[in-house]
Amino acid sequence: MQPTTNYVPKHVGIILDGNRRFAKRLMLKPFKGHEWGAKKIEQLLNWCQEYEIKELTLYAFSVENFDRPKKEFDYLMKLFKKEFTALKDDKRLEENQIRINFIGRISMFPDEVRKSMEEVMKRTKHHKKHILNFAMAYGGRAEVIDATKKIVEQIQKEKLNVNEINETTFADNLYLNSDVDLLIRTSESRLSGFLPWQSTYSEIIFLPNKLWPEFEKEDFEACLQEYGQRKRRYGK
Repeated sequence: MQPTTNYVPKHVGIILDGNRRFAKRLMLKPFKGHEWGAKKIEQLLNWCQEYEIKELTLYAFSVENFDRPKKEFDYLMKLFKKEFTALKDDKRLEENQIRINFIGRISMFPDEVRKSMEEVMKRTKHHKKHILNFAMAYGGRAEVIDATKKIVEQIQKEKLNVNEINETTFADNLYLNSDVDLLIRTSESRLSGFLPWQSTYSEIIFLPNKLWPEFEKEDFEACLQEYGQRKRRYGK
């Protein structure tokens, strides 16, 4: 199914959910599903390039995910290191001028994982055509708290007057200062704290019967088609 409109969102956010349930369906250990989830992201990048989507933000690992069982956590850390190291050498980053960002409490990750993140960000920091954000060690409430702390520090250092605080000031201190046009959630029908500020006027599409590894190009195109048919009123 092809979108019936040429109008596509500039910024798409996706909550990647359902990897473990997908693995269980295949009678495998639950954490093995993350491998299929990672492969699906590679396909997603191609779809976004095809539709010239400017910015993509993926909710890949929450602050709460650090409480996963040790065996699964260790497996995920190895997978992250492997995937981000490979991403650094992905020719598409240069060819399509994609800048990679990692947003969240990145300091929580093991050194080798954090280093792989920093390397890919450094390599792509001058790319300006497209942006790919990975929300890692992310939590919506954590983002608001951290932004508030940054503002308080600026006030204490007399770099900011309390009367100057407004929506623009607050947004400037968030992990990500970019509103999401279309937000997609697989597997469930809730936002789970994903980008509460940036998604205020997002068009949201829940796909509760679709696990992330099952998400195909036709599903993505159907979401774009529905987005193009909606009237965005921004509260007016």
